[in-house]
Amino acid sequence: MRILLTGASGFIGQYVARTLKKNNFEIVTVGRQPAKEEHDHIQVDFLNQCNFSTVVMEARATHLIHLAWYADHQKYWSSPLNMDWIKATVMLIDAFCRYGGEHVVVSGTCAEYDWKSGYCTEDVTPISPQSIYGISKDATRRICQNICAGFEVPLAWGRIFSTYGQGESDTRLLPALAAVFSNKKAAFGVNQEAYRDLLHVADVADALVTLTKSQASGCYNISSGEAILIREFVCLIANYMNVDPSNVLKTISARKGEPKMLIGNNEKLQELGWKQKISLIDGIEDSIKNL
Repeated sequence: MRILLTGASGFIGQYVARTLKKNNFEIVTVGRQPAKEEHDHIQVDFLNQCNFSTVVMEARATHLIHLAWYADHQKYWSSPLNMDWIKATVMLIDAFCRYGGEHVVVSGTCAEYDWKSGYCTEDVTPISPQSIYGISKDATRRICQNICAGFEVPLAWGRIFSTYGQGESDTRLLPALAAVFSNKKAAFGVNQEAYRDLLHVADVADALVTLTKSQASGCYNISSGEAILIREFVCLIANYMNVDPSNVLKTISARKGEPKMLIGNNEKLQELGWKQKISLIDGIEDSIKNL
């Protein structure tokens, strides 16, 4: 089994590359930047005159894990680059299937769901994305499922919920809060009354690799299956850092369209043998001590 991995230099991709290496998979990474781990690498810009057939033939991979997408924090929700990534993803997967690929895994998002549901279950909860990002991911899934079906290649679509961990952008919630509590950044308000499903990035990576190893097909939530109140999350970080969280908790802030609760049912993923390994407490500790 030889894995073609895109997005290997990204936050989640770096962990996927390490997990694949631990499982002794042969890996070839593709993109503008290679992974930090040493693997065969094909340097290419997917959005700039990329010959996808040439990439696939050079990679000689049997399995594809496609993670690459525009991911600048906050900006990706409405960026027109989402449209470019629909085209690039469709062309990559079409070429991969056309030249003998055996299995495809693609990273989707919880933003594909109708957030009014709160608790999301694959093949049950309505799909009704409200952002350009969510709409683009859902459109990509629909097209790629049809392409893969035509070539009789299984496709596993992993809908990733809230991810955190060492290496994430310093503008994301955990490192931003740690910066506030270290007096390196001004305090800001959070949507403290909201419930979120948080999963450490190493467990997210393990889930994506599980989808590959099991030759899975269909949609899978990649989530903890549990919710934590954002206020409690803030307090856990503050307690670990031995500081008072009141300068953050004195202000409630929520972006337009944010749901009160967003949780992913992960029973379908667990049926493949995947289990969460890193608790929220341990994950917070690991993330902060390595900032």
